[in-house]
Amino acid sequence: MAINYLKKGKTDAAKAIDDAQVSEIVKNTLKAIEERGDEAVKEFAKKFDNYTPESFKLSQAEIDNLINQVSKQDLEDIKFAQEQVRNFAQAQRDSMQDIEVETMPGVILGHKNIPVQSVGCYIPAGKFPMVASAHMSVVTASVAKVPRIIACTPPYQGSPNPAVIAAMHFGGAHEIYVIGGIQAVGAMALGTETIDPVDMLVGPGNAFVAEAKRQLFGKVGIDLFAGPTETMVIADDTVDAELCATDLLGQAEHGYNSPAVLVTNNKSLAEETISEIERILTILPTADTASVSWKEYGEIVLCDTYEEMLDVANEIASEHVQVMTDRDDWFLENMHSYGALFLGPRTNVSNGDKVIGTNHTLPTKKAGRYTGGLWVGKYLKTHSYQKITTDEAAVKIGRYCSRLCMLESFVGHAEQANIRVRRYGGEDVPYGKAAQ
Repeated sequence: MAINYLKKGKTDAAKAIDDAQVSEIVKNTLKAIEERGDEAVKEFAKKFDNYTPESFKLSQAEIDNLINQVSKQDLEDIKFAQEQVRNFAQAQRDSMQDIEVETMPGVILGHKNIPVQSVGCYIPAGKFPMVASAHMSVVTASVAKVPRIIACTPPYQGSPNPAVIAAMHFGGAHEIYVIGGIQAVGAMALGTETIDPVDMLVGPGNAFVAEAKRQLFGKVGIDLFAGPTETMVIADDTVDAELCATDLLGQAEHGYNSPAVLVTNNKSLAEETISEIERILTILPTADTASVSWKEYGEIVLCDTYEEMLDVANEIASEHVQVMTDRDDWFLENMHSYGALFLGPRTNVSNGDKVIGTNHTLPTKKAGRYTGGLWVGKYLKTHSYQKITTDEAAVKIGRYCSRLCMLESFVGHAEQANIRVRRYGGEDVPYGKAAQ
């Protein structure tokens, strides 16, 4: 087996140091919000965003005014994208059925899919106004029929971004706040004097937002660990270096710590992709960001076989995996750890990010090993129920239950079964003994 790293990014040890620093900042910020509520949120908003409005919550008049600043074409594009997301989310919701089955005569079991009652959606906008993130979190929550959807976004260049606010509004947000970063996530989860806490947090964000969600998990639910963007291109000689380089840098521009990895079995493609990346970085307007991500987090992995490429891809478990090979469906069949797949050269990660209909809030930092991305089902809790409709079934199940409880020395549990055997079967089961 020959797997060669022609380029490596930061070591795991260096990343761990970064993570520890982020964790400490988040811990202290959340503690302040928990202790001082709105006062702390205002302090952090001024410190990090230099934003000090009279109220972080937008009134309907303010929302309408911002929407009026969005061009007709931009509004049409937002509504088109939301229609795609809504249609796919609705198809996913329709696939989730409540069930009720009679497992034996007189015993009925079932489950119901019940929406979470309140959700806080975080929509990044500090560096880039992430209009599409509103589609991914707010629209899907709306399709799931969540009764209370609140949305937070940071100010963009000093004020609310009109397009982001429009997307939140048309997506179905019931409350819209202009708050960013840790303070937004903390306020939604912990609550303040003016913001009622939510049951669940969703949405992507930078390393600080992701860590805040991680630390708040348990107090509230979260969709998944969605930190800085990751992308992987799996390619062979069926595509060229320009395409590979473009797809890598297209995601590296998200931030200064966005991993971009090429996995290939073609050495020429690997070397040419490095050259193409260097060329594109001389003309890319966002090169100041993308170049740092590429330098510190970019990797090129050269393999001998497709099987090795598959093993590397599953081990890295990247958020986005662009597959451009002569056997894309083989990767679809055999990949098991990733956020989302983009199959073939005709599609790309940006389609998924912005418009095609699948959700762009996806697992990062290898979380794809145990969870998929945000989808309508994340807002639904599947709750089971049972009922027994005949005396005979109550007695039959009761006998088994009684004996199994006594097997574990749970006498009180056994008596819950025994009293049913006595009442519905007329049997004299001694107190504290197993039914026969």
